[in-house]
Amino acid sequence: MYIRESTDSDLADIINIHTEAFANDKEAELVVNLFNDQSAQPILSLLACVGDIAVGHILFTTCRLSDTVQKVSSVLLAPLAVIPSHQQQGIGGKLIKQGLETLSDRGADLVFVLGHPSYYPRYGFFPAGCQGLHAPYPIPEQHADAWMVQSLKPGILGSVEAKVVCADALDRPEYWRE
Repeated sequence: MYIRESTDSDLADIINIHTEAFANDKEAELVVNLFNDQSAQPILSLLACVGDIAVGHILFTTCRLSDTVQKVSSVLLAPLAVIPSHQQQGIGGKLIKQGLETLSDRGADLVFVLGHPSYYPRYGFFPAGCQGLHAPYPIPEQHADAWMVQSLKPGILGSVEAKVVCADALDRPEYWRE
């Protein structure tokens, strides 16, 4: 298995991965919309392949923090997908790790995700709300731990409080329910 940045010619494979993984086309449609959304740029799109078969995909899009004086480079992880036949093999985790490493190398400060609170902490994520970093839409209290952050630079967390402003394609309440 290897991971590489996706190209325009990978779009059909990316759509297939998200459609298979989520058993619908909602996330695949979101990915296409994010690729075409100028407010999401720059993006990091990674593809996991086994041989010549694309089996996993992760997308990171630019976001920003509202009402902050401090300049903080922020990114949102959404979505992550692995086709069912290759799940439970560590591919999603490898995509996350490669993405975080690449983002760190490119100067990102914070990475946010709305996801399973039993999965993402394995990769260094922890609840963001208690750090004063709020999701674009309110997260119900019973799911507050699903809104998570990881700092890629020391000294950022605790020095800033803000609401995350995401790409236009993600700026819909239905995407913020866990």
